[in-house]
Amino acid sequence: MREQWGTRAGFILATLGSAVGLGNIWRFPAVAYENGGGAFFIPYLFALLTAGIPLLIMEFTIGHKYRGSAPLSFSRMNKKAEWIGWWGVFVAFVISTYYSVIIAWSISYSIYAFNLSWGEDTEGFLFNEYLQISDAEGIVGGLVPGVVIPLIIVWVIALGILFKGVQRGIELANRIFIPTLVIIFLIIVIRALTLPGAFDGLQAFFQPDFSAITSGEVWIAAYGQIFFSLSIAFAIMITYSSYLSKKSDITNNAFITGFGNSSFELLAGIGVFAALGFMAGQAGVAIEDVVAGGVGLAFVVFPQIINQFPALNGLFGFLFFASLVLAGLSSLISISETYVRGLSDKFGISRSTSVAIGGGLAAVISLIYATNGGLYFLDAADYFINQFGVALIGLVEVVAIAWFMRKLNVLRDHANTTSGIRIGFFWKFSLSIITPLVLGYMMFDLFKLNLLRQFDTETGNYEGYSDIFIYYSGWAVALFALVVGIIFTLIRWQKNQANNLNEGASES
Repeated sequence: MREQWGTRAGFILATLGSAVGLGNIWRFPAVAYENGGGAFFIPYLFALLTAGIPLLIMEFTIGHKYRGSAPLSFSRMNKKAEWIGWWGVFVAFVISTYYSVIIAWSISYSIYAFNLSWGEDTEGFLFNEYLQISDAEGIVGGLVPGVVIPLIIVWVIALGILFKGVQRGIELANRIFIPTLVIIFLIIVIRALTLPGAFDGLQAFFQPDFSAITSGEVWIAAYGQIFFSLSIAFAIMITYSSYLSKKSDITNNAFITGFGNSSFELLAGIGVFAALGFMAGQAGVAIEDVVAGGVGLAFVVFPQIINQFPALNGLFGFLFFASLVLAGLSSLISISETYVRGLSDKFGISRSTSVAIGGGLAAVISLIYATNGGLYFLDAADYFINQFGVALIGLVEVVAIAWFMRKLNVLRDHANTTSGIRIGFFWKFSLSIITPLVLGYMMFDLFKLNLLRQFDTETGNYEGYSDIFIYYSGWAVALFALVVGIIFTLIRWQKNQANNLNEGASES
């Protein structure tokens, strides 16, 4: 008997927990600001309605109809498509190995916040004292205790939750994590809005530059943000929706997840830019001089802002990094569940065995990112696995389903049998025309950019890394997910699993 969510709310909280991750907090505000401010919300909303929610509906329907992990669902859809599911699973596996390390940093910083242990030079503290990074890429060095210890805690929590299963583990954890995350972040936003200079930050964030939306790059940025923030195309949503009851409302769930994720991104943008407005005012500089994204925003800029808080610095520093921990853990659990369920389905092993093998191996590999050279490996792996893993899978997945297997009508009919909001021509047009064109252009642009870098100067690679480092820590990592996915496809299903390969459609 396949596990199921206890309630609809449990499923929605779990999908929101997967979608709402670190990127919502540290990526979206900077992307919006750099691509037209308030005007960016026009292409952003268009991308949500023409790609984000249609893809969510498609993946929710695949999991719900074929009742399996991504590899099992694709195999039931068409035996020749199983490799797409495994490719997504191993992309998720790679992401889990370094995503866990960023959560570990957040745990450390939530403790450092109480005494503002990072001092005045927050950049120097991060790179030299905390991460103790090596002088150049490719030098592994030794393990950094300040990263290893919280990393162990992260994996103990994540794997402990996965051991408990869908209802008593994943669902229960997200019922705690997501409401707590929202409450904590609301406190942070309200406090940020009361700071001097907050209005200037919000004005910079929302001030529309309508000329920007005539740029194709801005529209690509909007689609990219929607695509990467919704956990689409690397097995998560297919896996989660396979635990839905047979009468679940698929399209409504997709709309709630899509708009819920975007609402949190907007909330994050308000909080981040209110705080950046305060920082700019304190430093006497323009807003654009303090805008940052990614690791720099979270672990360099925000500690600087917290240093300047007029009161209760430690408390609000703790709350900010605690929000990163909660957002990260809920996403890590969903990412890891993809390979836990994939292994269990393929080899007919128990959940506990699958968690021990898959999760244990991911935990061991994650130690490479907890070394002196870990930040370099993390940066390269993250760039290549996201750009040439997640985005490329999305393109292959939608083209295979819409153009080669021609399953959109089948999926539409299945979704409409259980959903309050019926989908039709616009949904099919979005997935068969708009999404492939946008993702195709994104991939063409990325390959062109990286190929040109190869023929540029010696430091023409991503971040100026050496050729050999880019090959084995970037391209090789992205290829690993595809190659291992194909190898797993060639492995025979266990007899009891093989007998069930064609059951998915009839069960639903």
